[in-house]
Amino acid sequence: MLQTKLSLAVITMFAGTLVFAQPVSVEGAEEIVEESASAEEVAKKLANPIAAMISLPIQGNYQPNLGTNDEGSQWLTNVQPVIPIDLNEEWNIISRTIVPLVSKDTGLPGEDRINAVGDIVQSAWLSPKEPTESEWIWGVGAAFLIPTDSDISAKKWGAGPTAIALKQDGPWTYGGLVNHLWDFAGSDVLNANGNVANRVNQTFMQPFLTYITPQAVTFALNTESIYDFERS
Repeated sequence: MLQTKLSLAVITMFAGTLVFAQPVSVEGAEEIVEESASAEEVAKKLANPIAAMISLPIQGNYQPNLGTNDEGSQWLTNVQPVIPIDLNEEWNIISRTIVPLVSKDTGLPGEDRINAVGDIVQSAWLSPKEPTESEWIWGVGAAFLIPTDSDISAKKWGAGPTAIALKQDGPWTYGGLVNHLWDFAGSDVLNANGNVANRVNQTFMQPFLTYITPQAVTFALNTESIYDFERS
């Protein structure tokens, strides 16, 4: 079964405030230019999921028309701290944790809204500090599924490979991320036929594209697709 989600975001960064109708010295103008350039560099790093910079992206998604009668809805907030680890002069390890906070209305009469923390996905990429000769930035590593045992948890521990590649060309950043997870431990949930219904065997794909203006405003577009081999 393939599930795909499209996301569009606009991120604004304010590097400073310019007061009109007030004289600005040459030194002051140079400082404003430097601050603007600095903001643009920070925006480019934020557009790079494996940049060597500590960051805390928070992504909010609203999904309407859920359930058999299309009366359900869901708010999904992904808290995604990114922490780089300096391995040596040539390599970094980039850690990214995705903690999903879910508020779901099933739309079914008599059922309460579900507020829960979904299963956590922990990824770690080994990434060179310098891009390739063709300016590609890449990383390979492992991803882990950590169950939270909440009402929406798969109640399974999982692991698998992950990879990311991207290129930053002027104001543009484009690339993609992929991982695959298999379960290896955890509690079994049986269906009506007595078979295990909560096995994890799925591929996640996320191509992304961003554009950064000279004012450090970022326009980001990405899709998230999950192919579930257990329910295909």
